[in-house]
Amino acid sequence: MALKIALKPEERVVIAGAVVRNGEKRCDLIIENQVPILREKDIMGEAEANTPCRRIYFIIQLVYFDSEQQEEHLKNYRRLVEDVVAAAPSMTSRLDMISELVAGGNYYKALRAARELIDYEREVLNSVIKSNGSL
Repeated sequence: MALKIALKPEERVVIAGAVVRNGEKRCDLIIENQVPILREKDIMGEAEANTPCRRIYFIIQLVYFDSEQQEEHLKNYRRLVEDVVAAAPSMTSRLDMISELVAGGNYYKALRAARELIDYEREVLNSVIKSNGSL
């Protein structure tokens, strides 16, 4: 089944590792085979990976696109998940679900779930700040 992506003017998308930028007008792309795809709004740069859960997202993104270094990225992913679970056990069920998706090769769905994990991390940090007055 083909995937239709409507791109806004000047919007970028990464398709199988290639960065594609749309021109001045809106356009539709039809992707007819299975390849890793991320829209510009879903791409996280390394500098943005500045919290543990954001680093998890970033590593999953690397696993998704960098098949040559996939095993190394997966090792880093597992190590980081262990560290986060040790520091914040309340994230275990969410991380278990993400890890199942990663293990099954469902990297796009894992990225979506990791976005929710980032939101949860933000909520936890905000509640700590409110209860302590500051970090």
